[in-house]
Amino acid sequence: MAGLLPYRRGRSLLGSNRFEDFYSLLDDFFNDMTPRIGPWRDSFRLDVREDEKEYHVEAEMPGVSKEDISLDASDNRLRIAVKRTETIDESKGDFIHRERRYGSMERSIHLAAMDEAKVSARFENGILYITVGKKEPGPQGKQIQIE
Repeated sequence: MAGLLPYRRGRSLLGSNRFEDFYSLLDDFFNDMTPRIGPWRDSFRLDVREDEKEYHVEAEMPGVSKEDISLDASDNRLRIAVKRTETIDESKGDFIHRERRYGSMERSIHLAAMDEAKVSARFENGILYITVGKKEPGPQGKQIQIE
């Protein structure tokens, strides 16, 4: 519904050679059907859940291999990065076709009670599953003696 054009009296697609409006209407229709999020245009989808003992993070990375992923945890931040290089070089008869594609994505999440020693990850069917343990709650603050 967001791509609809408002009706204006006296404006006709067929009258007075206004075919450019018709063609732009078709372009808008077909552009709305194509996804705007490509694997290297935007970032990957990320879901974060929390329970009493752990954070559970799922990152969707279709077409990415485990070797392309970098994962690190420090200062209550979990950083997921992907760097990928793809080269296609094929020859058929007189035709030579070469393509090179480079891309990188990175997401960083702040997890307030993250225990860096309790982070585990597995990569399965294009989804990275990360489990982050929480620190045991300790005393909040410190009493300061005044001299």
